[in-house]
Parts: sequence; structure tokens; C-alpha cells
Amino acid sequence: MLRSLQRTVEIMRSGHAVSRCSDYIIYSVEAKNIDAVVKAFGPSTKLGAIVGGQTSCKTPEIEAFETHLPEDVSIISCHSLHGPGVDPKGQPLVLIKHRASDAEFAFVESVFACLGSKHVYLTSEQHDRITADTQAVTHAAFLSMGAAWAANNQFPWETARYIGGIENVKMNITLRIYSNKWHVYAGLAILNPAAQKQIKQYAESVTELFKLMLAGNREELATRVHTARKAVFGGIRDDDELLLRDELLDQFSLGQIPEKRLKNNHLSLLAMVDCWWKLGIVPYDHMICSTPPSRMWLGITEYLFRKPALLEEAIDTAINDNTFRADDLEFTFAARDWSSRVSLGNFDGYRQKFEGIQKYFEPRFPEASKVGNEMIKTILEKTKS
Repeated sequence: MLRSLQRTVEIMRSGHAVSRCSDYIIYSVEAKNIDAVVKAFGPSTKLGAIVGGQTSCKTPEIEAFETHLPEDVSIISCHSLHGPGVDPKGQPLVLIKHRASDAEFAFVESVFACLGSKHVYLTSEQHDRITADTQAVTHAAFLSMGAAWAANNQFPWETARYIGGIENVKMNITLRIYSNKWHVYAGLAILNPAAQKQIKQYAESVTELFKLMLAGNREELATRVHTARKAVFGGIRDDDELLLRDELLDQFSLGQIPEKRLKNNHLSLLAMVDCWWKLGIVPYDHMICSTPPSRMWLGITEYLFRKPALLEEAIDTAINDNTFRADDLEFTFAARDWSSRVSLGNFDGYRQKFEGIQKYFEPRFPEASKVGNEMIKTILEKTKS
């Protein structure tokens, strides 16, 4: 088999040589570099070839293709909406027929058929709006949690406060994100205007809710939380099945589950629904394009907001219990800081912060990845749209 591959695979001297001889080319580069790379090699593209890209933000990608590719080249872009370690079978694969014939599009679909993914057909504009809705704020929330834990010199799996139930999702997905490359998240956040707006609103929601907690203003906090709940989850019947359940979530702990669950105000989740409400986002609308982390984030958010007793407990805890106050303070700082770096388009600042926190959690990545992969596999079976 290896000898056969050696006879059919040839390493070319440069990207120009690849472009000159290839019938189908996929640019898999960091979103912030897509213009420079296409500018360098795009003009050498073979006559009649098909070109696409795998970046997470399609606006700059399509602009680069339109600017630097010859007019006789077709453009069909793609984006697999899942990360490494996730079986692509059944996961959404966005295909964007930007400039191509039906026959060329059918060819690209046949190429990707081996993945077994669920094809979703969008324009580049639709893709960027939906990925902002489903991924941008989700990533910001997990990144902020990781930043808060690191700032407090805290490994969450070593304290009973963050073990069991929905805490397992928070912890496992946070570690999963920080075990990946920084540019995967930076490009989507910084280069997508819709994402910037949503991350900014999330930081504002976190800040405003935290101020209400500090002021002990239960009535205003409760009113705001329930208003957001009605806007986001109001169309769901009480007897509709939850995406996630306790017995499922408790399977995936990195630490020992305590005998008695500790109360949490869940500021990160309260702020998420507040953010969706403020932006007019209904998260269920884009389930077909949701990534595993965003699907699980919606699952634990729904779990909190559709259990009246648990939601009231979170509100009471926010006002009367200072156990999480230091964590909430750092979480608020982190959410605002991530938003600032994104708004300023600061790739270097984003990378510096990400990799600093990544180094802090690095010793637990192997175990977290193993548990996280199993958690994603199991939970996705329960949350298929």
C-alpha cells in the first residue's frame, strides 16, 4: 500500500506548481493569512480548476478568491463544523457554491462524500452570521472561564464546586478549546463582524448581571433573567425533552463527584441567555449548523433555564452566597478583556493571552481530551437535530 502511494503522490516544489497542475484546490490556512496566501499562489491556478477554502470566516476568504483568482476559476468553499478528534460522520459540512456550475458542485460533493458528513448549503454571508450565532459567544464563554480559573490559580477539577452535572461540560469543553490552536478561535472572532458584536454583548451582559449580584438587587436580577428566559425559551413546552440530563452529564468528571452538589449562580449561563435575548438570537434556529461545543453549551443553558427550581436557586445563590464571588469577578474581567482584544483586532494580544492560559492547563490536556472526546461522542448522540 505504501509503495503504491509513493508512486502516486508527488511533493511539488512550491504552491505555484501545485496550483498549476491541480483540478481542485483547498486553501487550509489561518483566516488572517488567507489573502496573502491566495495573492501569492492564486494567479497560478490551473485553467478551469475549482478552488475552495476551509477557513472559519468566509467573508475575507471569498474576497481573497474574487480579488486574486483568474476569472476562469470556479469557487466552491467549505467548512467542517467540528474540531479534531470528532468523527465527521453525521456532522455538518457547509458547502458554498459561490461561482461554479452544477456539475462542478456535484463533483465537490462527491469528493467529500467519504466523510459521511451532513451537507449544509449556505452563502458566505449566511455562513458567517450562523457561525457567529453558534460559535463566537460560545467560545468567548469557555475562554473566559479558563482565564478566570487560571487567574485564580485554580484547577477546577480539584474543587467540588466544579465537578458533576453541567459543571463537567464547562470544564471539559474549556480544556478542549485551550488544547487546540489559538488561531482557530481568533480568526472566527476577529474577522467576523457579527462575531465581534456578539462577543461585545456577552461581555456587557456578564458585567451588568454581575453588578446586580454585587448590589444585592434580587428583584431586578430576577426580572431580567426571567425576561431573557421567556424570549429565548418561551416557545418550548414544559414537557418537551431536555437536550441533556443529569445521568448523562455525571459520567464525564475529571474529579470525584461530591455527595452533595454545591450551589452555583452560573453567571456564564445567565449571561449567555441575556446576550441571546439582547441580540434577538434563537439558538435552536441553527441547530443544523451547530458545532459540538455550541450544542452542548445550548444543552446546559437549556438545562438551567428550563428547570424553574434550579434557576431560582441560581438567582438566590447570586444574591446570598459569596462562594463564587472571586471566580465571578475574574470571569467578568476575562469576558471584558477577550471582547476588547477582539474589538481591537489584536491577533498578537489574543495569541498571547490564549497561549499563556493554555500553558497553565497543559498538564491535564491528555486526560481531558480522552474524557472530552467520549463526552462529545455520547452527548452528540442525544442532541442530534
